Amino acid sequence: MVDQKLPITSHLEELRKRLIICFIAIGIGFFGSYIFSKKIFNLLMIPLIEVLPSGGSFIFTGLTEAFFTYLKVSLLAGIFIASPVILYQLWSFISPGLYKKEKRYALPFAVFSTIFFVGGALFGYFVVFPFGFRFFMSFASETILALPSIKEYLSFSTRLLFAFGIVFELPLFVLFLSKIGVVDAKMLSSQRKYALVVVFIVSAILTPPDVTTQLLMVVPLLLLYELSIWVAKAFGKKKDLS
Repeated sequence: MVDQKLPITSHLEELRKRLIICFIAIGIGFFGSYIFSKKIFNLLMIPLIEVLPSGGSFIFTGLTEAFFTYLKVSLLAGIFIASPVILYQLWSFISPGLYKKEKRYALPFAVFSTIFFVGGALFGYFVVFPFGFRFFMSFASETILALPSIKEYLSFSTRLLFAFGIVFELPLFVLFLSKIGVVDAKMLSSQRKYALVVVFIVSAILTPPDVTTQLLMVVPLLLLYELSIWVAKAFGKKKDLS
């Protein structure tokens, strides 16, 4: 049965406790990552360094830009490291509104959410980055020298990594919705043509403006959508036939 309803103050207190745990986890990840911030950023720069034309290099134009870039790298790495804790706390916060048999999914949800998120980010890093950066560097010439700013590169690359990490969560998101009866496999199958339009729009927004890179997001998204239909069919809430 669903847990007894709690007053709003109890929910706010519970939310505060969950947020504190998340911030502590991020803080630990941040301080641990700061020690290796230069190595982390150097690793992040590799896909662009490999396609930089002769004479191209990274630069920073403000006195504090490099310092704050490394701080941002540490914070983002801290969030990444703390993501299993964050996802577990998220599920733990919403679980009181679920049935007891559904609460046991808290730990698997955190584990698989992390796996899918990391998988999406790795796909962006190893597959999308080389194609996207090669496209942008193709505009460099003898009179146009490529000198990317470390601040802009960090912002652009992390936006793509998080975008791919989030879109790879689609099957888990659909699993959750199907478990509570919001969607089912039949509905998802009937909405394929609309999903295709949405996928192309999302891809156009999140990826660089070249067809190859956009297709590199479209194809996985379509495959993930088909996987989501299978997930909803296999694990979704069963209709009561009585």
